Amino acid sequence: MANIPLVAWLIAGICFILSLGGLSQHETARRGNILGIIGISLAIIAALFQIEAITAAVSVLLILAIGIGGLIGSILAKRVEMTAMPQLVAILHSFVGLAAVLVGLSVYLWPIGHLVEGESGLEVHHDLIQKIEIILGVFIGGLTFTGSVIAWGKLDGKVDSKPLMLPARHFLNLLMILACVGLSIWFVQVESVFLGLLPLLLVMTISFVFGIHMVMAIGGADMPVVVSMLNSYSGWAAAATGFMLPNDLLIITGALVGSSGAILSYIMCHAMNRSFISVIAGGFGTGPVKKASDQPGEELTYTSIEAAEAADLLKDAKEVIVIPGYGMAVAQAQHPILEMTELLKKRGCRTRFAIHPVAGRLPGHMNVLLAEARVPYDIVLEMDEINQDFPETDVVLVIGANDIVNPGALDDPSSPIYGMPVLECWKAKNVIVLKRSMGTGYSGVDNPLFYKENTDMLFGDAKQSVDDVLYSLKS
Repeated sequence: MANIPLVAWLIAGICFILSLGGLSQHETARRGNILGIIGISLAIIAALFQIEAITAAVSVLLILAIGIGGLIGSILAKRVEMTAMPQLVAILHSFVGLAAVLVGLSVYLWPIGHLVEGESGLEVHHDLIQKIEIILGVFIGGLTFTGSVIAWGKLDGKVDSKPLMLPARHFLNLLMILACVGLSIWFVQVESVFLGLLPLLLVMTISFVFGIHMVMAIGGADMPVVVSMLNSYSGWAAAATGFMLPNDLLIITGALVGSSGAILSYIMCHAMNRSFISVIAGGFGTGPVKKASDQPGEELTYTSIEAAEAADLLKDAKEVIVIPGYGMAVAQAQHPILEMTELLKKRGCRTRFAIHPVAGRLPGHMNVLLAEARVPYDIVLEMDEINQDFPETDVVLVIGANDIVNPGALDDPSSPIYGMPVLECWKAKNVIVLKRSMGTGYSGVDNPLFYKENTDMLFGDAKQSVDDVLYSLKS
């Protein structure tokens, strides 16, 4: 019986590794999810077996807690729309951070496993390594908790997506970090548990404020990176929790999540031609709105078309590429887009989807939405795979995307997004942009694509516009 938890943790760890590997490909994502579920189930069972001298009352409480948590998770999974998945992921990260804080406080205050014989009897004692584990877990968990809550608020529209630019904000961040370092030194040197509680609570409080201030200073355009960054933080918080308990599986799992989140953050920054430090520093998108018409020369104009005219362009096309953006997610237009894709295929037209790494509000957001609509995986291509095909494309449909198709990123050094790799759709014969208005994207930069001779604007709700185009194609 003593070896059951060890074997279960080993199998669970293997399941988590295979789960991450499975999630890296469309075709194996479902299998990756199933392996993750198996792994976490084994981990819970192993944790119950590890508890020594467990009473019937404690068993009932544990089973009840697991049941309630599982029920809430199942309800959320069924009710939350795929368009709201970024918000759900962000708020779930906050739970991991809060758990790390609570575990840190519990391990520090709970005497079991830390009782030693002192002058006045049994006393609580933590060695230096244990105290470092506790203070790191509380600090990382605290900023992950509040930072994730703010990220959820920005993604859900409950918090303004514009960066909060306080005076001397970098100095304030540095001051909070130095204060936590000083309090941590005080914490590890204090012998009394009662006296050590003060610096521990102060570090917790400062980490809460630091998490709020850090994410508030980051604009909505950088939210995909923030979500992956907080994912990494939650992993390191879980690893710190594993060291505190101690629990080898938590350490392994936390390291896997932390490292994979860090790698994903790097990939996202690379896709935007931004440094990770510039994203964390915040402030992107606070400058004045830059209009393409502000350029010297003739005033720029755009061409507006109706759904029937867009359908006529598609009827004659042999090669079509669809570029989805967050506007597609908001309008939930992915299902009629699939129907339109199938209709064009019957007409002998090859239709594919081009996905930019930072399209939407979450890494892989567009991929998930298209998978939900059962769009075949083999026609969903990443930017690097399809960018060279635009010159041979008859029609490009840009649905609710803006910054990821902005030619100014390549040819306008004064643009805030200059240097960012984008989908070069303007090289196609015809471009149809589905948008509600001529408004700018998150970067606050007007898009010269809208004024090009081969670009037509189809205004309105994306789903309604696609439905109208589909009706014209059928008739």
